Amino acid sequence: MKITYTPEAIGDLIRLREFIESKNPQAAQRIANDLIKGIKQLKGFPLIGVMVEEAPEPEMVRDLIIGSYIARYLVYSNEVHILRIWHHKEHRL
Repeated sequence: MKITYTPEAIGDLIRLREFIESKNPQAAQRIANDLIKGIKQLKGFPLIGVMVEEAPEPEMVRDLIIGSYIARYLVYSNEVHILRIWHHKEHRL
């Protein structure tokens, strides 16, 4: 299973890391590592996330909860596309 990131998801990772780093550099590194590690689980278990009921095809769009963060992704054939990543307190996309 291949994992790809949309430009928006990459931007989300950068934005989250910069925000946390300004307050606590060690936490920024730890959280970034936790997010990447959590997302890598999708290689072996692409359906572990919760289906997004409001999506046009909810069985394909899922949310993976990683601590206080959510990674929204699309399962397609032999690929997982990471769509967006945000903190659960942020305004949902």
